[in-house]
Amino acid sequence: MDQVNDPFLADMVACLPHLRAFARLLARNPARAEDLVQDTVVRAISCRAQFQRGTNLRGWLITILRNWYFNDARRIALRAARSPEILELDQRRSGGQEEHMEFRDLKREFDKLPGTQREALLLVCVNGFSYEEAGEIAGCAVGTMKSRVSRARRDLKLALTEGAPAGNAAAGARDHPRPAPQGKPPEASWPPAHCIG
Repeated sequence: MDQVNDPFLADMVACLPHLRAFARLLARNPARAEDLVQDTVVRAISCRAQFQRGTNLRGWLITILRNWYFNDARRIALRAARSPEILELDQRRSGGQEEHMEFRDLKREFDKLPGTQREALLLVCVNGFSYEEAGEIAGCAVGTMKSRVSRARRDLKLALTEGAPAGNAAAGARDHPRPAPQGKPPEASWPPAHCIG
């Protein structure tokens, strides 16, 4: 079956970045997330007759992925009831409420990042492009892309762990002027005008 001639497969391929991002949030393990996406694609293709054309394919695929993840968690829990070793390994599983709240907080802080940093994170971290590919897409140097990703990660980490707002937490001097050092008179302009360019 040729993907080019099959709109269902073409639409499903377009949804893969969203599925990968959602799977990574659920599984918190890149290898497990990729397995979830593959299982979802196989299941969706085998059950494609159940999909109603014109409805939300991405929502349908995410529902399959979510159900697959939670069914797998239940299977592990049943095995854990029989095996204390598995129970010990699987004690970090939750009902999903904490993950939902963490994702809400992450999204709120992500939205506060400057547009260039959001774009960098989406290209490199969510869509899996290399720094070189992401730099080419964004029209910037590889070093600039690495810097944007690094600053965005740092700002998000600070915002989520220490409560500092993302985008302002540790922004570079190009984004925000430095505060005046201690001991400078209040009338002195800091940084000097010739340093801001």
